[in-house]
Amino acid sequence: MNQRPNIVFIMSDDHAAQAISAYGHGINSTPNIDRLANEGMRFDHCYVTNSICAPSRATILTGMHNHLNGVFGLHEHIDNRQPNVAKYLKQGGYQTAIIGKWHLGEGPGHCPTGFDFWSVVPGQGDYYDPTFIEASGEQKDEGYVTDIITDKCLGWLDERDADKPFFLMCHHKAPHRSWHPKAEHRSLYTDPIRVPDTFDDDYKNRAAAAMNAQMRVSHDMNYKDLDIEPHEGKGPRDLIPFPEDVTGFELTCSVTGEVFTFASQDELKRFKYQRYMQKYLQCVHSIDENVGRLLDYLDEQGLAENTLVVYTSDQGFFLGEHGWFDKRFIYEESFRMPFLVRYPEGICAGTICTDMASNVDFAETFLDYAGLPIPRHMQGRSLRPLLEEQTPDDWTEIAYQRYWMHRDDAHNAYAHYGIRTHDHKLIYWYNEGMGVQGTQPGGETPEWELFDLEKDPLELFNVYHDPAYADVVKDMTRRLDVHMLEIGDVPAH
Repeated sequence: MNQRPNIVFIMSDDHAAQAISAYGHGINSTPNIDRLANEGMRFDHCYVTNSICAPSRATILTGMHNHLNGVFGLHEHIDNRQPNVAKYLKQGGYQTAIIGKWHLGEGPGHCPTGFDFWSVVPGQGDYYDPTFIEASGEQKDEGYVTDIITDKCLGWLDERDADKPFFLMCHHKAPHRSWHPKAEHRSLYTDPIRVPDTFDDDYKNRAAAAMNAQMRVSHDMNYKDLDIEPHEGKGPRDLIPFPEDVTGFELTCSVTGEVFTFASQDELKRFKYQRYMQKYLQCVHSIDENVGRLLDYLDEQGLAENTLVVYTSDQGFFLGEHGWFDKRFIYEESFRMPFLVRYPEGICAGTICTDMASNVDFAETFLDYAGLPIPRHMQGRSLRPLLEEQTPDDWTEIAYQRYWMHRDDAHNAYAHYGIRTHDHKLIYWYNEGMGVQGTQPGGETPEWELFDLEKDPLELFNVYHDPAYADVVKDMTRRLDVHMLEIGDVPAH
């Protein structure tokens, strides 16, 4: 290789692997994102260290877990004086830019640093006519946010110094809730979508956290998210009502005016799921189109061969599994991130990696490909050996998550940490806020869960107290203790 690769890091928000056709689930088609899998490598076991937006982004940027980078949940802003991957790449001769969602704070001390150019949306940003914050101030752009973010990325690429390698972080706001697809995409995915096998989960044989989470599609999804509201103002305005008796209950589409009635509570529940998935997948469709625009640009400019392109999401997302939407949990659909990488000069096309990877590894990977030293304070490990199909003998066999925001206002999710191997998952619901802002105090009894992922891939049966798993509990607990000691994370009790 004659020169260091360019790096294009494309990250969406809340895009589950189940909604990428390269992962084989079949609920929608993502041909442009699939190109990265077909022409590069698909990771089947890439996991997030904290399944919530801001902490994941802080980990990706710094290469450190949240107890070190200081972003535990949604209420902490990053201290932008600390080192990050963009600063190291810029110092090493790369041109750097971040465009799109930032979500790590605004104003002095919190805006992006290490970037030659940055243009980010405040907070979650808006789907239509979004505001962007840049070093020169705020500006409002007309149009659809996913298109605009891509326009800005292409514009920056056009203006770059062609003699220097570049590092571009293209951060899409979509498909984050509330879902507002482009008008021309509203006719897509209107055929019935198969509900997940666990959609009617009763949460038996599980810790209290599963039963008490307030993120059920049936009961907890805001009606505005689905462009529907109780007919003639009937029912509460903040949530979609879920009456036991649906006689006379009507919902009105706020876009078309169509009125919906229901023969049973189960029919209402499934109606809400279909509306959710339609809008979510319509937003994903725009993401896929714009990934295609970026890939086409690289082809047209002769940059594709020497550009490392990554597609991922800041975490996984529940698409009706266990009856839920949202994320936060270490349960698989929320814990697993999509991770697709193409680099024609260094990655064989159509390969699949089944080794463990994590978002704490991303920064180290970029520095490795850039030929730059990996700072000792970073806690991950370069994924380059995996991408080159040369898994080291000492590669980790576990993935770790810690979610800090106990009983947050949004979804009443419980604080927890745990690990996953290829065969088992151990979770400790310690049920305390640990002093994190915006959370409620503890008081619930701590609980443990163990899942046998070979026999129970849907994670329905907690076998922690089963005597037959006593040795597994002992081994997994030891692994968890060792890992927390290695990364310097302090156990709750």
